[in-house]
Amino acid sequence: MDRLDGMAAFAAAVEAGSLSGAAKRLGCSLASVSRQISAIERHFGVTLLARTTRRLALTDEGRDYYEHVKRIVSEVVDAERTLSAQAKVPRGRLRISAPTLIGRLRLAPLLSAYLADHPQVAIDLTLMDRLPNLLEDEIDIAIVLGHLPDSSLVRRSLGHVRRVLCAAPDYLATRGMPATPQDLAAHDCLIFTTTPGSSTWTFQISGRRTELEVPARLRSNALDVVVSAALGGSGIARAPSWQVEDHVSAGRLQLMLQDFERPSLPLQMIFSDPRHFSRKVQSFADFLAQQWNGDKR
Repeated sequence: MDRLDGMAAFAAAVEAGSLSGAAKRLGCSLASVSRQISAIERHFGVTLLARTTRRLALTDEGRDYYEHVKRIVSEVVDAERTLSAQAKVPRGRLRISAPTLIGRLRLAPLLSAYLADHPQVAIDLTLMDRLPNLLEDEIDIAIVLGHLPDSSLVRRSLGHVRRVLCAAPDYLATRGMPATPQDLAAHDCLIFTTTPGSSTWTFQISGRRTELEVPARLRSNALDVVVSAALGGSGIARAPSWQVEDHVSAGRLQLMLQDFERPSLPLQMIFSDPRHFSRKVQSFADFLAQQWNGDKR
């Protein structure tokens, strides 16, 4: 016996004044209503309703029981309405992770717009340069750059990221425009790297991945330092296209060697299990996809 369904049937019968009225209100059969109320009576060994051919009458036990039941049924209905509303409106704390540079330079500027549109959502943003463990790190959405090993993780594309070479026009006017990657040996290169002492860049030459040692005039683990040096005319920098696109559009930096670029890297969101998607997760995923999807820069 489903006790709650039986309570609802009993309350509906009392309020409708008949079993048929209760059945109509609940959208079920007359036999079902009668069966559920009888099951409660058998379970407790009492008579709740005195049934006549013309109407129902509450017994003393039925009257006491109804006072409790109507409150319980009302609270259940209120709880279901609240839960239904919560399921439709994004709310709660959303935990997001992203690579440091992408998170700081591309994601952070978008958060205020999302938060303004979703006042009941709070965000915890963690910047990390490793693939997170969604369960152990308690992450709802992870933004990752690059190819991922096969796994059960759910993925959603955010486009691709190019890695471009660029320099200030004044630098190129003085030192010349390199025609091939090998020409970089005669240039000052500004290298973003997290590996001390690394001075290599990779290119696509004759369809093959080729790694070249380049002269490092400046090395830094901060990309904005490298881009700033390029803007100042100190040499040639390599950076994600989104980091320098405004400078390129404004003519402050000039792209080069685009025919030798390595294939762009996929940018994507990963989730643990789509069956557990909440409205907050779905709403942010849709928001970010709308902002970034199809970005081939």
